[in-house]
Amino acid sequence: QVQLVESGGGLVQAGGSLRLSCAASGSILRINAMAWFRQAPGKQRESVATITSSGRTYYADSVKARFPISRDNAKRTVYLQMNGLKPEDTAVYYCNADIISTATNRGYWGQGTQVTVSS
Repeated sequence: QVQLVESGGGLVQAGGSLRLSCAASGSILRINAMAWFRQAPGKQRESVATITSSGRTYYADSVKARFPISRDNAKRTVYLQMNGLKPEDTAVYYCNADIISTATNRGYWGQGTQVTVSS
């Protein structure tokens, strides 16, 4: 059974920083792309940042230069460093990973972690 477990969310004032982590565990053979999504109340889930297995990164325009994404393949973990947080960054943040396991090859989601930015 493959699991993604996120941590690092919380309440922060505008301009502050948070670092999200997402660790994959289980019968994993390979992790391809890893990504962060977010969903604000009343809005659709949107892509925030993606990192491929080779380290190539992609960002939403709204977070570019503020939210660097990184990964530690040995730890099977992806990180999202969130700097210069704004109230509009408030959302539940979800980790997503494309994983080849002993049973299947598909995308997995974490349970989500709340990020709240006060003005």
